[in-house]
Amino acid sequence: MSVLLSLFLKLSAFSLVAFGGINALLPSLLELSVNQERWIDLQTFADYFAIAQAAPGPNFMTVTLIGWHVDGVLGALIATIAIAWPSSILVYHLQRLILGMHDEHQKKTIQYAAAALAVGLVLSSAWQIALQINHSYAAYTLTLLTIGIAVFTRWHPLYLIGLGAALGALGLI
Repeated sequence: MSVLLSLFLKLSAFSLVAFGGINALLPSLLELSVNQERWIDLQTFADYFAIAQAAPGPNFMTVTLIGWHVDGVLGALIATIAIAWPSSILVYHLQRLILGMHDEHQKKTIQYAAAALAVGLVLSSAWQIALQINHSYAAYTLTLLTIGIAVFTRWHPLYLIGLGAALGALGLI
């Protein structure tokens, strides 16, 4: 199977379970693109994720960058279409189903279930990524401290990013 066809089929399958966006699939995307298919290395994956998060626009830019790495502009186009088309069709039909329901309780139940699924997948993803990238007690401590501060205070996330950057620049993590 050609690399582009493999890219299209595997990313299309990911799209169907992308509740919560691409961030919910990061551990699986990392496993696929770095360990299974070897399209990119771990550092490149981390760099592409950082670029995608820093840039304005949709959070699936990580996938577009992986496709670009695989086969330039054509790879980027194929990866972007692959990650977007299945979930777009699924959401379209799900929305039509919800709008056709007359029972408000059923509508709310489906909406709350989808929201809970998205939150759970994103939290699971964050935990799996933390386990893969933390290589020292200081990194684990920073991760747990960040979670605590984010949950129990109203600090802006940029302060936490700055703290992580400062500790990294000092060579502490």
